[in-house]
Amino acid sequence: MAIASAALAIGLVATILAVPAQERPTAAVKDVIVARKTLMNSIMDNVDKITEMISQRKIDLHAAHGHAENISAMLTAFPHLFPPSSNLWRDNADLDPVTDTIASPDVWTDFADFYRRAVAAANTASELGRADNADDLRRLFRALGVACDTCHALYLKEQ
Repeated sequence: MAIASAALAIGLVATILAVPAQERPTAAVKDVIVARKTLMNSIMDNVDKITEMISQRKIDLHAAHGHAENISAMLTAFPHLFPPSSNLWRDNADLDPVTDTIASPDVWTDFADFYRRAVAAANTASELGRADNADDLRRLFRALGVACDTCHALYLKEQ
């Protein structure tokens, strides 16, 4: 499921990027924003499943590995859903929760850092997908949470 979601999202971006920026309709750029929000929601669904296992003290390593692999695949695709044309943040605007971006313009001014952080988080999720025991799983899951929280603090806008 995650790989299919990531492939669909990347396909959408590739289609949009094939058209020169001045010819891209606003609707197509909004589609990219919807795609990245959908991908992030899918990541969070997988995170929530691991969180539930840990909080209930019922860790199923096989299931957790699957969720972690999904997270890794989606985080690998995620930064590719930020073409420059999707830098549409507006301060104090009445935002549509589905089609308007909450990504900080800092994503594009320091894209190399944003990309590096996404790759590092994907690598942590991949390592989580190979955790040998519950203690390693919890440790790596905390590390993934720190990586996600740090990226959100730097690159997510709140009004």
